[in-house]
Amino acid sequence: MAEKLLEIHNLKQHFNVGKANEVKAVDGISFDIYKGETLGLVGESGCGKSTTGRSIIRLYDATDGKVLYEGESVHGKKSKKELKKFNRKMQMIFQDPYASLNQRMKVMDIIAEGIDIHGLAKNSTERKKMVYDLLETVGLNKEHANRYPHEFSGGQRQRLGIARALAVDPDFIIADEPISALDVSIQAQVVNLLKELQEEKGLTYLFIAHDLSMVKYISDRIGVMYFGKLVELASADELYENPLHPYTQSLLSAIPLPDPNYERNRIRKAYDPAVHNYTETDDVKMREITPNHFVQCSDKEFAELQERMATKQ
Repeated sequence: MAEKLLEIHNLKQHFNVGKANEVKAVDGISFDIYKGETLGLVGESGCGKSTTGRSIIRLYDATDGKVLYEGESVHGKKSKKELKKFNRKMQMIFQDPYASLNQRMKVMDIIAEGIDIHGLAKNSTERKKMVYDLLETVGLNKEHANRYPHEFSGGQRQRLGIARALAVDPDFIIADEPISALDVSIQAQVVNLLKELQEEKGLTYLFIAHDLSMVKYISDRIGVMYFGKLVELASADELYENPLHPYTQSLLSAIPLPDPNYERNRIRKAYDPAVHNYTETDDVKMREITPNHFVQCSDKEFAELQERMATKQ
C-alpha cells in the first residue's frame, strides 16, 4: 500500500466578517494524500477548495484540526529553520500566472528566488545553470531568463510559475486552479506538463479545479467539496461511473460532451440541499459505502446507499 504523505484531520478554516458574522470556508474536512498520487479537489466557486490548499501550505493558520506532513504537524509554533525545511518540501502553483509573478523582476531572479533563500547554488554560475535547466524543463529556453513576466503569454507565465515551484526540488505541489485563467487550447499543454513532471520527479499533487473533465484526466482520486464540506471521495473512474452524492451527480450532469445528439437530450440534475433535511440529532459524516468510496451521509442515508449498492451487485 502507498505511503501517506499528507494527513488532514477535521481541518477548519473560519473567517470573521464584521463583528457578528463568521464564514466557515472549510468546516471539518478529513482526507489523506499518498506519495506519488494526484488528488483532485473539485467544487463550485466559493466551496472552500482553494482555502483548503492555502491552509495546508500554511498561508492561513488553521482555525482547528490537524495537517500532518510526513507525520509532522504543519501548524503550530515552528522555528525559522523548521519553516524553511517545510517550505522547501511543499510548494504552490497559483491560479493567476500574472498576479503571482513580480512584474518588476526578471525571470532569472523570479525563478532563482527559492534557490537563493535555501542556498542551493554554490555560486552565480551554478545559479544561472539551475535556472536555465528549469526553463528547459518546463518547455521554455534560456533566452527567456532576461525577460519580464509581461513579455510572456498566459500559458508561458504559468510555465514560469511551475519552474519557480520546482526550483527548490519539492516533494509535494498544490496546484490551485492552475489552468482556469488559460485558453482551452493551452490548458491541456499545462496539464500534460504537470503529468510528465510527476513521472520524472516522483511528485505528489493536490490539484484544485472546477473543470471536472480535466480533473479526471490528471487525478488518481477525486474529492468533491460543497460549502466547506467534503461530500464524496473516490477514485477518479469510480466517481465518474458511480457518483453517489446528489451534488456530485449534479456536477457531472453539467459536463458538456462534443456530441450534438447527447447534448440535445442531456438532462441537467439540479442539486437541492434541502432534500437531506438533516437535524441536530443526525450523525452526518463521511462513510465508506464501498471499498475506498466515501460519501457524507446520515445513518439513514448510509443504510439506503448500502442497500442500493447491494441491489446493483
